[in-house]
Amino acid sequence: MITGANGGLGQAVVQAFLEAGYRVIAANHSENRNTAAGSNPLFEHHVVNLGDESETGDFIATMISKHQQLHAALLLVGGFAMGDIADTDGQALQQLYSVNFETAYFSARPLFTHMQQQGYGRIVLIGARPALQAAAGKQAVAYALSKSLLFTLADLLNATAKGTNVVTSVVAPSTIDTPANRKSMPDADFDKWVKTREIAELLAFICSDEGNALRDPVYKIYGQA
Repeated sequence: MITGANGGLGQAVVQAFLEAGYRVIAANHSENRNTAAGSNPLFEHHVVNLGDESETGDFIATMISKHQQLHAALLLVGGFAMGDIADTDGQALQQLYSVNFETAYFSARPLFTHMQQQGYGRIVLIGARPALQAAAGKQAVAYALSKSLLFTLADLLNATAKGTNVVTSVVAPSTIDTPANRKSMPDADFDKWVKTREIAELLAFICSDEGNALRDPVYKIYGQA
């Protein structure tokens, strides 16, 4: 399962997993079908409000009923906003808390329960460097705080799943090279940014047999940025 499948990162992740032969269940907030998927029979697209706990839970229950087993969940939904402490009021904080943390939690909770029951699973959350480095987050306070909760969530899930083959990973990129980021930062050196394909390949490794022995993993993928 890939959430945020139509986003700048989601496009690359969907393509990489389809190329590797995975069946991909894509969840997104819009009707637009992921262009990277084309007419691939292994791809199915669903419109879901992942910020609604009830709707998300019903969707995941339906997918479990349909497919019986969900082996991996790549939870890519997220948002960004600038703002230092002076600029970050409760509303600004709530907006990014909702899009960065609640969308992940509402999906991870039922998926984690399902994976524990089946004895195997991989959940991947997308953190961010500003959540780990205060100097990088001081101008994006709501973003840094909301992303920081994902690291705590992963720790809690891994503590609960200790001794099993259910693992939650956090991937923490620096600036990702997407069309939206290029548009918002046109004077930046794009060559230093992390490429979406590089992140997609890391996610594929996490879900592969080669990554099977890893536990409590946090992957910092910063490129040269």
